[in-house]
Amino acid sequence: VQLQASGGGLSQTGGSLRLSCAASVASGRTLSVYTLGWFRQVPGKEREFVAAIRGAVGIPYYEDSVKGRFTISRNNAKITMSLQMNSLKPEDTAVYYCAAGQPILSAIRQPSTYSSWGQGTLVTVSS
Repeated sequence: VQLQASGGGLSQTGGSLRLSCAASVASGRTLSVYTLGWFRQVPGKEREFVAAIRGAVGIPYYEDSVKGRFTISRNNAKITMSLQMNSLKPEDTAVYYCAAGQPILSAIRQPSTYSSWGQGTLVTVSS
């Protein structure tokens, strides 16, 4: 799977941004077999889990600090994924990466279990 993220930018505290991730899948494969996730990273820190959405059923999982503010969605037919970010806070500032993989449920928050990554898009939230 090849991924390309877009949609980052600058927002004030309390504002909203929407990230998108376009995927291309090898012939004969379908995006629905992959768990799609969003991770973020700030300089000097490890990449951290933000949200993920599993396969065809589309069950979402969120990191506690973004629950109720962020919404992850996917469209397997259009091979895209989105992250709607509302009520943004300065601590949401980071480079955001989309990812695809086939992690077991207990490992869904671990970056090492995702095999494909987008190039990252910067989100900056000013106070």
